[in-house]
Amino acid sequence: MAFEKEYEQVKATIQKYPQQLKQSWEDVRSIDVPNSYKNVKNIVFCGMGGSALGARIIDSLCFGQLSIPLEVFNEYHLPRYVNDDTLVVISSYSGTTEETLSDLHDKALAKGAKVFGITTGGALATELEEKKIPSYIFEPTNNPSGQPRMGIGYSAGAFLALLSMLGLIDLKEDDIYSAISAMQEASKHYASETDVENTAYNLSQKLLNKMPILVSSEHVVGTVHTIKNQFNESAKTFACSFDLPELNHHLLEGLGHPENNKENLHFVFFNSHLYTDQIQKRYPITQEVLTKNGIEFSTFAPTSTNKLTQVFETLVFGSFVVYYLTKSYGIDPLAIPWVDYFKEQLKK
Repeated sequence: MAFEKEYEQVKATIQKYPQQLKQSWEDVRSIDVPNSYKNVKNIVFCGMGGSALGARIIDSLCFGQLSIPLEVFNEYHLPRYVNDDTLVVISSYSGTTEETLSDLHDKALAKGAKVFGITTGGALATELEEKKIPSYIFEPTNNPSGQPRMGIGYSAGAFLALLSMLGLIDLKEDDIYSAISAMQEASKHYASETDVENTAYNLSQKLLNKMPILVSSEHVVGTVHTIKNQFNESAKTFACSFDLPELNHHLLEGLGHPENNKENLHFVFFNSHLYTDQIQKRYPITQEVLTKNGIEFSTFAPTSTNKLTQVFETLVFGSFVVYYLTKSYGIDPLAIPWVDYFKEQLKK
């Protein structure tokens, strides 16, 4: 089979999400962060692509816990409001991301912000070390794929640990180990390619030659955004993500055209019994509208009992769906030729 080694690396990485989370949580908890970082009034997380996915997951998960604003920022320039009361988290898996380095060099330090870095090395690690900025510079031993989008346990775990250390969220070690267990159980269930009841594999087959439209709400939104990125980069598949209730105010009127939507689109609803009652009421009605428009859909609902475990259970499920879809297409799940081409052209 072509790309057999690459498929093995991706599968092994998904199965190592729990180790990534454990490693980053424990490592960051041992880092000395100044007490002044506990008094910040807002948080800006700077990262591009895979380096920002963990923050998006935490943003959705901790929305109801954080008493100060958190913004995930994907630009060259920081918001004007950043000042010495702002915690700026600079994240670049490779340590070479142009936009993120710009945020550190020209903006965060000049504004006197409280800076924390997350990277595996590169120019970012060098500067963080030279300027003695608190940071998590880690060896990604539990990411055999080598891809930032597959290092989700690292980015999410590091940010969770930082917020917990600073007293900005209430999260205990037992909570993290429950999430680790949830991922391990999910991985056992979805890793078997011969199990006829493997819902991750079965969904991947429904999505063959379709455009997945991913729908979620509340604490799962950031996780589904992450899965959408994996569809794009790993499975080379056009995919979109929307959230309820916002979707109900516009997308329902956009189903009719082009007429081949019926053949091309497949909606995937990520439901949860932990969504608020108002949100849960919207899911069956939205699905009814799809049926009336002749558009197919599938539903996934995590079975774990709290928001943290549901987030990571959903991550494992979605990653396996993408993994199986990539194998069905017979394409390299690790290569990103067009992103690489774009970066090379940008350097000229």
